[in-house]
Amino acid sequence: MIQITLPDGSIKSFESPVTVHQVAESIGPGLAKATLAGEVDGALVDASHEIDHDAELRIITGRDEEGVDLIRHSTAHLMAQAVKRLFPETQVTIGPVIEHGFYYDFARDKPFKPEDIEAIEAEMNKIVEEDIPVFREVMDRDDAIRFFRDQGEDYKAEIISDIPAGETISLYRQGDFIDLCRGPHIPSTGKLGAFKLTKLAGAYWRGNSDNEMLQRIYGTAWSDKKALKQYLKRLEEAEKRDHRKIGAQLGLFHTQPEAPGMVFWHDRGWRIYLEIQNYIRERLRKAGYEEVHTPSVVDRSLWEKSGHWENFQDDMFITSSEDRVYAVKPMNCPCHVQVFNQGLKSYRDLPLRMAEFGSCHRNEPSGSLHGLMRVRNFVQDDAHIFCTEDQIRDEVTAFNELVFDVYRDFGFTDVAVKLSTRPEQRVGSDEVWDKAEKALAEALESAGIEYQLQPGEGAFYGPKIEFSLTDCIGRVWQCGTVQVDFSMPGRLGASYVDEHGERQVPVMLHRAILGSVERFIGVLLEHYAGDLPLWLAPVQGVVMNITDAQADYVREVAEALQTAGLRVETDLRNEKIGYKIRSRTLEKIPYLLVVGDREVENRQVAVRRRDGTDLGTMSVDELAARLREEVAQRSALSDN
Repeated sequence: MIQITLPDGSIKSFESPVTVHQVAESIGPGLAKATLAGEVDGALVDASHEIDHDAELRIITGRDEEGVDLIRHSTAHLMAQAVKRLFPETQVTIGPVIEHGFYYDFARDKPFKPEDIEAIEAEMNKIVEEDIPVFREVMDRDDAIRFFRDQGEDYKAEIISDIPAGETISLYRQGDFIDLCRGPHIPSTGKLGAFKLTKLAGAYWRGNSDNEMLQRIYGTAWSDKKALKQYLKRLEEAEKRDHRKIGAQLGLFHTQPEAPGMVFWHDRGWRIYLEIQNYIRERLRKAGYEEVHTPSVVDRSLWEKSGHWENFQDDMFITSSEDRVYAVKPMNCPCHVQVFNQGLKSYRDLPLRMAEFGSCHRNEPSGSLHGLMRVRNFVQDDAHIFCTEDQIRDEVTAFNELVFDVYRDFGFTDVAVKLSTRPEQRVGSDEVWDKAEKALAEALESAGIEYQLQPGEGAFYGPKIEFSLTDCIGRVWQCGTVQVDFSMPGRLGASYVDEHGERQVPVMLHRAILGSVERFIGVLLEHYAGDLPLWLAPVQGVVMNITDAQADYVREVAEALQTAGLRVETDLRNEKIGYKIRSRTLEKIPYLLVVGDREVENRQVAVRRRDGTDLGTMSVDELAARLREEVAQRSALSDN
C-alpha cells in the first residue's frame, strides 16, 4: 500500500504505483483537469510522474507560482515548435523563463520580420488547439549529441557536450518537436493559450560578444486570459511611462553613442539630481554620518588586496600611466577603508559611519544598457559603517528606520524586504555568521518588519538585507541594501584598539538607500509618469501673463517666490494664455500662475494645478506659504 500525504494532512492510499495525475483524479475531476505538475517530497515532477513509495505530494496548478513558471517554460517550447514548423532551417538554442514571461534564441540567416512574429503566434495557437501530449524521454549523452547533430541542431549538441560524459539527458517531445530540457512540463499543449509574443531582439550565443549573434523572441504567458490582459495593460502603461521618453519630453537628460552608458544631464534633470542628493545628504548628517570623497582612479594593487581584481576585473575600466596600471573604481568600499585606516582608531570611535556620493564606472555589456536604469557611470548614495560585532543590530535597526522613512518621502509605501543568509562558499566562522544573521533578523523583527528569508543567497563575505519598492503599476525595483562584511576590513588592514588594548578587525556594513541615483531617478520618473511631487519638480511653478501690460508684475511675483526658495520661472511669450497653460501642463509643471489686470490691481495671482484644479486667487505671500508647506510635506501633498 502506497500512502500519499497531501498538504492539508489528509492521506490517500493506493495499492500500486500511481501518477500525480491519478492522485488528482482521485480527489476530483476539476483538480485533475487543472493539474499541471506535482511536487513530490519537495521536488517538482511531471503530472505523469509515477510515485512508487510513501510520499508527500502537492498538486501544482496554474494558481501556483510554480505552475505559472511551468506554463511559461512550456510556452517557450511551444514557440520553438511553431518556429520550426514555419521556418525548418532555423536552429533553436536556449529558451528560459524570465520575469513575467520567456524568450527563445534562434539561429537563422534571415532576420525575423514583424509579420513573421504574427505568423509564429498564429501557429502557436494552432498547436494549442491540437492539444498535443507532452512526453519526457531520456537518452544517453553521446546518443543525444548525435541525435541533435543529425537534426541539424548544432547549438543543442554543443550544450549537451558540456554535460559530463555518462549522464542521462532529459528530453521533452510534443508531436514532431523534441527539445532538450530538465522539465517538468505541462501534460499537453492544450493547457496553454494565454500568451503573447512581445518583441524581437539580438543576443550573442551564450552571452559572449565574441560569438555569433542570434535572434531572440520574447513572449509573456499566464495561467488565464484575464491575467494576460491585465499584464498587457500594465505593459501599455509602462510604455507610456518610459523614463527615456519622459526625459526627452521634459528636457531632463540624454545619452548618445559617443559615451555609451553615460548620462548627459540637462539643467532641469540636474536640478532633480541635486535635490535628491541634497535631501539624502541632509538625512545622513542628521543620522551621524560623515561625508568623504575618494579618488575615481586607483592603482590595481588596492583592487588586488580587496579581491576585486580577481573577481571583478572584466567589469572594470582599466588605464595606465608611467608604467603603472590603474582601475576606474567600480565601487567605493576599498577607498573608504583607506580613509578609516588614517590614524589609530579606538573602540570609542565606533561605530564610524562614512558616506560618499561616489562616482563609479562598470563596463556593462553594451546590449544591456538602458536609459538611466542600466548605465556604465553612476553615483551611489553609498555609505559604510565600521562597527563591532555587538553593534551590528543597533546599526541595522537605525538604518531600517532611515530607509523606510526616506522611501515614504519619495512616495513609496509598499516595500518588500528579503534577508539573505550564508552561502556554502563563505569567509568567517559559523559563530560570527550566527551572530550576524541573528542581528539582522532581530533588527527586522524588533521593528515589526515582515521579511522573506533567502537561505544561501548571502554574499561570500556576509549576510544581507534587500529592500525592493513596488511602483504604482505593480513593478518591483530592488534599491536599498545593507550587507555585513567580515572580509574586506581585514584584507585591507583595518583595525581598532578594543577596551583591553588589543587590536581587533572591525565589521563593515555596506549600505545604500537609493542604490544608483541615476536608476532611482528613472524609477521616480516612471512611477510618477513625470508628474513629480512639488519638492522634486525641477520647475515648481510658472508665472504667466495674459497681455504685455502685466509683464512687470509677473517678474515681481516670480522674484518674490524665488526669494522664498521656490523654483519658479516666467512665461512672457506673446501667446494666448490657453496655449501657455497647455504647453506648461505638458511640461509637468505643478503650479500654473496666471496674472491678468485684475490680479495686478489686487496684488494677487490666479493659481491652477497641473491636473486642472482651479485654486482661485491668492496673495503672493499666501501662495509662497502654501508651496513651502507642500515642499516641506514632500510627497504627502502630491497630486499623484
